[in-house]
Amino acid sequence: MSTILLSIKPEYSNRILEGIKKFEYRKRIAQEPVDTIIIYSTSPEMKVVGKAEVLDILSDSPESLWEQTKENSGISFKKFIEYFKNEEKAYAYKLGEIELFEPYQDLSDYNVRMAPQSFVYIDRESRAQ
Repeated sequence: MSTILLSIKPEYSNRILEGIKKFEYRKRIAQEPVDTIIIYSTSPEMKVVGKAEVLDILSDSPESLWEQTKENSGISFKKFIEYFKNEEKAYAYKLGEIELFEPYQDLSDYNVRMAPQSFVYIDRESRAQ
């Protein structure tokens, strides 16, 4: 299993940390099996704010995926549909246990120089202490 660092807008990363958003939607997913997501909250925070256990990865048409996940989506239907516009397939990481980092961490703590456009694999052994 692998760990990935995902760039997530603050409005959504905060909902994940609050336990409101239990699915992280993506147009593309990691090719390797993922069991942990490190959450990088994008501008203006620009910090690694926590991590989430991955329970499952769902894949379906956007409409079907919405029906399966809408109760814990943490996002409006309008924004969901806008995000998946012109996509035949939609993905969602189903999130389990969440850990808030206090204090927040920097990308450099994970040997990452720049925030990834989507995600980057994290080597669990190389994490700076």
